[in-house]
Amino acid sequence: MKIAIVCYPTFGGSGVVATELGIALADRGHEVHFVTYRQPVRLELLNNKIHFHEVHVPEYPLFQYQPYELALSSKLVDTIKLYGIELLHVHYAIPHAYAGYMAKKMLEEENIHVPMITTLHGTDITLVGKHPFYKPAVTFSINNSDVVTSVSASLKSQTLEIFDIKNQIEVIPNFIDKSKYSSSFTDCQRSLMAEDDEKIITHISNFRKVKRIPDVVRIFHKIQEKIPAKLIMVGEGPEKEGAEKLCEELGIADRVIFLGNSNEIDRILCFSDLFLLPSESESFGLAALEAMMNKVPVISSNAGGIPEVNENGVTGFLSEVGNITEMAQNALKILSDEKVLEAFKIRALKSAEKFDILNVLPLYEEVYKKAYQSRLNKSYS
Repeated sequence: MKIAIVCYPTFGGSGVVATELGIALADRGHEVHFVTYRQPVRLELLNNKIHFHEVHVPEYPLFQYQPYELALSSKLVDTIKLYGIELLHVHYAIPHAYAGYMAKKMLEEENIHVPMITTLHGTDITLVGKHPFYKPAVTFSINNSDVVTSVSASLKSQTLEIFDIKNQIEVIPNFIDKSKYSSSFTDCQRSLMAEDDEKIITHISNFRKVKRIPDVVRIFHKIQEKIPAKLIMVGEGPEKEGAEKLCEELGIADRVIFLGNSNEIDRILCFSDLFLLPSESESFGLAALEAMMNKVPVISSNAGGIPEVNENGVTGFLSEVGNITEMAQNALKILSDEKVLEAFKIRALKSAEKFDILNVLPLYEEVYKKAYQSRLNKSYS
């Protein structure tokens, strides 16, 4: 099947999932075309099954804000016609499903019918989507998709609660490629980050306010008061500068390492003992899943879809958003006893394996078949 994938090309969860999905589909023999404004960060190798088409947005003085949706929909039309694309899979309702719908309508003028699958990831619903300025467009885009999927049951419930949705929403969870973690490092170079007696705690995110970055720092502050520890902060975003100042105020700047964005997440998690995710909202918790696949237990909030990934008392612990005291206490329960820590690590890996891409990919392929059949029906009607 020839599939066009539209996503954000960034380090964010939706872009990572879309890219990994496309790579896996290509491995299964599908022809995959990524259409976005920059080559996705996880898309390292292009071949005869994987293609990238850049969306250029011309600068016009007439526009205060350049119309990316217009450029994207036009690029989709050209790509679909040129390469005979049979199916369009967009990640994020706004602006991608909106642009995808416009492309579909333009193509129908030429009697070309391409079904569109829209995958909802989170902030397109919980943040951007419910804003009064965008809510009508999001509702329209979802209801005019041929198939709609959501990365968690929690996000599906939120979508149905916020919007007047007529379409069915199928839950297909986010996933992780187990094969990429099958060969563990013989030397994680842990000594570069911490002393032998120090535990390593990690947080990875885009450092937005919803991630509650000050809570990460304060939880660690409480942990390091009881046991020797280092905190590794991976990512870039608006909350980073404030976090660095807070570390200085708390007198722990020498125990916190800010690494910025990194393509070596697996190496960082290789030597991590615990992962912190105290987010105010998470549609799924992909960062937690990635940690668990590296045998790292998780201390998190119970927000959104996180409980569908992090099992309380099994792979880590869940607490109410903002309860940093309990989160720190739960962290110490895991870190203070080596046998307890090892048991949590083993269970974290076992639970993460349920989300292996080989278990999730067939769910997407089934959705594709259903959508493709609808295309055939329209073509012959």
